[in-house]
Amino acid sequence: MDKSKVKILVVDDEQGLCAGLQEALQREGYRVDASTDPVSAAKLVVERLYNLVISDIKMPALGGMELLDRVRERSRDTLFILMTAYGTVENAVEAMKQGAYDYLPKPIDMKRLRVLVQKALEFQAVMAENNELRLRLQAASAPGLLIGESENMRAVARLIEEVANSDVTVLIEGESGTGKEIAARSIHALSPRRDKPFISVNCAAFAEQLLEAELFGHVKGAFTGAIANKPGRFQLADRGTLFLDEIGDLSPKGQGDLLRVLEDGAFRMVGGSDLIRVNVRIIAATNKNLQTAVADGKFREDLYYRLQIIPIVMPSLRERAEDMPLLIERFFEHFTAKHKRRRKRMSEEAMRVCQSFPWPGNVRQLRNMIERLTITCRESIVELRHLPEFLRDYDRNFPAFTVRPGTPLAEVEKMLIRQTLTHVTKNREEAAKALGISRRTLQYKLKQYGLLEDMAEKPSQPPDA
Repeated sequence: MDKSKVKILVVDDEQGLCAGLQEALQREGYRVDASTDPVSAAKLVVERLYNLVISDIKMPALGGMELLDRVRERSRDTLFILMTAYGTVENAVEAMKQGAYDYLPKPIDMKRLRVLVQKALEFQAVMAENNELRLRLQAASAPGLLIGESENMRAVARLIEEVANSDVTVLIEGESGTGKEIAARSIHALSPRRDKPFISVNCAAFAEQLLEAELFGHVKGAFTGAIANKPGRFQLADRGTLFLDEIGDLSPKGQGDLLRVLEDGAFRMVGGSDLIRVNVRIIAATNKNLQTAVADGKFREDLYYRLQIIPIVMPSLRERAEDMPLLIERFFEHFTAKHKRRRKRMSEEAMRVCQSFPWPGNVRQLRNMIERLTITCRESIVELRHLPEFLRDYDRNFPAFTVRPGTPLAEVEKMLIRQTLTHVTKNREEAAKALGISRRTLQYKLKQYGLLEDMAEKPSQPPDA
């Protein structure tokens, strides 16, 4: 993401806070306008397109809710984050029902603000990359999630369509950058709850003692600084969807608290005595192997099975290399239009390197690279020499072998299988796909060529209990 291209508008009638937020976001590299006059801000959102608007709720002459309506009339893609004092949290809840991305309580935690802004912009970028996805979500038909026609992506899309109309709990697993939050928002957008709040919470972002209050809320006087009642994320998500991101980082106490709510459907606010019941659908996500965490005693087995009623595994980019040309084409289309640059395409050699690279950051890493190439490469065809150094180094160091004319085909096949399992992937399912054969055929050939012992595959996770 090129932060210098991101436009943010900050609106707050408190001059010191408004200037402070503008300065903090400008230090991050964003282009930031600020206004202490909500009426003037309303004119700005009509005249200019912003990626993100950060606004106070309570302001004279024109409130944040009214400003939200004007922003959405101008641009449905502009995201809106509300700032709220303790006494106006109920208004924030209503605003989220009307389409606000999230809210921040005052006094503003700058670290939390930066994280929330980045997550909002990442979500916006992924949605913008696939205009077809946005249209399909609005029509409540099968989502494409991330661009791709590979069978594993089709399977994910089919599964999301199947589970969307139910209220069953879903656990989305996958590496960072594979689109887990997009999958969760797609499930919500296709569900009967689509007009109700989608509330997310990053379980790794809060200390153990703060997460309970964040999830369940607190009453006035519950602890130092609790100057008013504050509803938790469960209450904010009532009749909607609660997305628990990074669920694998939940503390043991947090795991126990969550399990009780999932089983009983009720909870008490921190410091409160009243039992509160809400109607919430739970979607959780993690980039950790929870089955291994259960085996190691780091995650509760009962909570694991309560969460993964429907598991969805987002495939890594290396598992869908056949989608690479389409992904790159669509990303170039998006970023050349966004940055007003000439159309670009990959040369065959550059595409070959991209398809062979393992991409630890997955689609997010690929997308960021394509945006960088859109800006830095002046030619219409991106050659190998234009690629980032990490890709050129990978290509230079990638192992190869030569075949002497007259070498028996069986010997060539044996060498190719050995090289694939040694240097491309040790996972036999992935290796079979790369070689264009079934896993059963690969297993047979390993036995045929005496490679079983050399290529012994260690299980990546314990078998299902």
